[in-house]
Amino acid sequence: MTQQKTGVATFKGNPVTLLGPDVAVGDQAPEFRVVDNGLQPVTLADAAGKIQLIAVVPSLDTPVCDAMTRVFNQEAAQLPDSVVVYTVSLDLPFAQKRWCGNAGIEKVQTLSDYQDRSFGLNYGLLIDELKLLARAVYVVDAAGKVVYREIVSEVTAEPDYQAALAAVKALL
Repeated sequence: MTQQKTGVATFKGNPVTLLGPDVAVGDQAPEFRVVDNGLQPVTLADAAGKIQLIAVVPSLDTPVCDAMTRVFNQEAAQLPDSVVVYTVSLDLPFAQKRWCGNAGIEKVQTLSDYQDRSFGLNYGLLIDELKLLARAVYVVDAAGKVVYREIVSEVTAEPDYQAALAAVKALL
């Protein structure tokens, strides 16, 4: 049975249930299988040996998710090639590609968890009531350990960008 967590996040003030384990700082980052904008599989192992900043959003077509991805795209331009920046959502890859083209997103790679929700379920971020991902940011070091995690307590609020970026920069 899938683990259920309550009291972690709300959506517009209403409590939601997150499905999956509680992935904490110090844990080995769970594997996942998502697809890129060309429907090609992407896994955690694909970025082995690199620092990963993984931003998780409910949908790119909403104002906070749009702003969050734009901020990380702008910041990613200043980071070395040893860092990959992903934005994971349940949006279809076609919608992600369209959105990235319209928004001029070039440094963040958008990834879709629509096929089997392995990212959402393995990271404990699938919202049971909405079937969307909760807003979160993870930083995974080059050895695959989680060194930073923020599950935003109100899904419609923005994350602490500076804390996430500081965690990345501390690994450089």
